Amino acid sequence: MIAGLGSRLARWETLLGVLLVGVLIMASSATQGFSSAFNISNSLSEMAEKSLMVLPLALIIVAREINISIASIAGLSGVVLGIVLLHQGALWEAIAAALLVGAACGAFNGFCVTALGLPSLIVTLGTLALFRGLCYLLIGGTPITDVPTALINFGNNNVQGTFIPQDFVPFLILAPIFGVILHRTATGRRIYAIGANPATATYAGVRANKIRFWLFVASGVVCALAGIILVGRTTQAAPDGALGFELDAITVVFLGGVSFLGGRGSLIGVCLALLLVTALRSVLLLEGAGGYTQGTVVGLLLIVSLLMTNVARRMSQAFASRRLRRARETGSGASAPPAPG
Repeated sequence: MIAGLGSRLARWETLLGVLLVGVLIMASSATQGFSSAFNISNSLSEMAEKSLMVLPLALIIVAREINISIASIAGLSGVVLGIVLLHQGALWEAIAAALLVGAACGAFNGFCVTALGLPSLIVTLGTLALFRGLCYLLIGGTPITDVPTALINFGNNNVQGTFIPQDFVPFLILAPIFGVILHRTATGRRIYAIGANPATATYAGVRANKIRFWLFVASGVVCALAGIILVGRTTQAAPDGALGFELDAITVVFLGGVSFLGGRGSLIGVCLALLLVTALRSVLLLEGAGGYTQGTVVGLLLIVSLLMTNVARRMSQAFASRRLRRARETGSGASAPPAPG
């Protein structure tokens, strides 16, 4: 019983939840304005685009791949949205064009990884620069500010009667969907199998390349949605839109307990990590820390998260090994023949 309790406490999600509660309590008592409705709403809105990028990225990393071009896809999709609007296109046409561009970018990444057999790290490092370069080629260095009022209102207003920003609602809708896919469907089990042992998964009949390809396409579409929301929130389509957002997204995924070797992790842990990073950024902002300081803290948090998740996993494995050893000892004792009288 004690070993079972220790195993549950050693789970990274449990430790992350305790850490999150501690940070929220300390921040509420020590940082003025942290727990105000305005700050909560503003903090969630600031993380709206990154929270969306995190969802498909978590599934990609569980499948033992990575996509570091997510912010560039969001930026390029936002630029395409702005170009369509600039040429008097309807808002729905601009949104459709942006989503198609995101899907195309994701399909290109997926094709290079699955059809050409290139490492996803190298591919997406290249497309990070490629897609960002296209942003500047399409509009130069001048942002497009011709943004419809409807999109601006969506990116800057709260849900009526609440402190929840409207631009955070897509995450609240998509997070349960991605959670069900990963944890409650056959596709999710196949994603875990691919990440745990790709060769065994393929031998068992899992169409690994097909799943990987569509994960990259899904990532592209969701990142395009993030880019659309960013245009509304910032009221402009800029060539440097979402620049650097990939650091926060990757930090959240690894801090949430997803193994960089694939095959492990949960969206519950990722969501807890998202809230933790949001709270830390809010505290730093209220304390007057600049963007570079915040970036430094997030980068340090990424390194610490990799170390801590490994420690937590080793503790969990140690508790599991202890339970197994005790079970074997108990079983051998029960089956031992009685001593002769």
